[in-house]
Amino acid sequence: MTPAARPPRLVAAAPATCAGLRHVGHFRFRRLGSRCLLTTDAGEFGFVTQAELEQLLAGTLPLDAPAREALREMGLLDGGRAAPDTAARIAERKAFLSVGPCLHVLVVTLRCNQRCAYCHASRRPMSTTGVDMTTDVAERAVRVAFQSPAPSLTFEFQGGEPLANLPVVRHAVEVALDLNRSARKRLTFSLVTNLSLMDEDMLAWILDRRLQVCTSLDGPADLHDRIRPLSGGSSHAATVQWMERLNRGYEERGLDPELYHVEALATVTRESLGRGRDIVDEYVRRGLRGLFLRPLNPFGFARRPARRLGYTTDEFLAFYRETLDHVIDLNLRGTDLVERLAGIFLAKILSPTDPNFLDIRSPCGAGIGQIAYGHDGQVFSCDEGRMVHQMGDPIFRLGDLERDGYGDLVESGVVRSLAVASCLEALPGCTDCAYLPYCGTCPVFNYTTQGNIFGRMPDNEKCRLHLGLMDHLFGLLASDDGLDRRRVFERWASSRERPFFRHE
Repeated sequence: MTPAARPPRLVAAAPATCAGLRHVGHFRFRRLGSRCLLTTDAGEFGFVTQAELEQLLAGTLPLDAPAREALREMGLLDGGRAAPDTAARIAERKAFLSVGPCLHVLVVTLRCNQRCAYCHASRRPMSTTGVDMTTDVAERAVRVAFQSPAPSLTFEFQGGEPLANLPVVRHAVEVALDLNRSARKRLTFSLVTNLSLMDEDMLAWILDRRLQVCTSLDGPADLHDRIRPLSGGSSHAATVQWMERLNRGYEERGLDPELYHVEALATVTRESLGRGRDIVDEYVRRGLRGLFLRPLNPFGFARRPARRLGYTTDEFLAFYRETLDHVIDLNLRGTDLVERLAGIFLAKILSPTDPNFLDIRSPCGAGIGQIAYGHDGQVFSCDEGRMVHQMGDPIFRLGDLERDGYGDLVESGVVRSLAVASCLEALPGCTDCAYLPYCGTCPVFNYTTQGNIFGRMPDNEKCRLHLGLMDHLFGLLASDDGLDRRRVFERWASSRERPFFRHE
């Protein structure tokens, strides 16, 4: 994309001391068609016309202008919110900074029985030895996690395929539950699995220990099996069989199926383009309540087939907009299905708190919101940092469980550097962006694609993706006929407690 073809850059309003702006608070703006979006540091937003924006900047906005009341409610004009209230709202949105690492990713094995074309985890064949986490390493990881001051801890078990080393997953869960008898934290256990190694005993244990389950469903059988081949069978058939069995198990325990179900995501490849409706309809057919449209990441094996499976950011955005509009239309016609990526941004836009999705916040969660523990006891800033290590570069390694304690890990120079590199409020190209209150950058992605943890935003593909996605969401919110759509978005942005998955 040539510079001339890029969307207009985002420009901050002049300081409040400039002529004509004596009574105007700080805001950023972005032009979206015939409207101008204004946002504040507290995450509030409003729309004005181009003429109203020019009058606001010139200090000539009429006293009876329709936009005045909305601007006053945003704290931008006299008579609106007081500065301490605005500061409190900003503090509420940044509350995650005082929590500490709450997500602890245990990579219990690198072995996997599927050969996904885009594998981010650099998986190993099932016959490989020496790539399984031991119970000793798992116990050390759990004990380190409990030193976090976070009142809630999520233990996420990944691979490879974690069911290939389920005894270690079981051991880690039991150790955590035992430690929590005195620690009294809120615990959640999450299993990221392709489900194809499941059996009835595993199912019973997962339901008994109340593990959340997340799997991959890339679409209908022909699409899913082509991208995620399984030796000797259909990976799609195995996934949907056990997904449905788990969901039935929740219902058998009297749980609300609207809340308790297997979560799934779809990794978008070139094979997916043009098939957005097929993918969504497959999710509806399987009774799923959520869909996460995940773009390819430049980690692990995903770099090798990029020419065959990859696409441009513009191609992904075109696919995403078309698919999202289909999901919205289904919701308007009574089908309850959330697109999770949009839901994350909408929660940031429409609610006063941040949902703390660690990849999309400022600063990002690397080392201060999450820690990843490799199968061999090496510790990383995040799972993406662990993936880069598997590609041969240890730059995001924090230490080793055998030698380093919690303080050594979270106070390392790596964690400090990543926090600075992902603080949007200090990054060129981000400081004046209208979407700053809702966005985040990934230093690991920046390093992998641009050679530096500090991203060059003018040609950063993640930045362009976020810009395009939020342009679409705010364009829909600005639409004159969007009242029903706004109700759908508010439902997506809300969260309901799922106490069955919580251990206290």
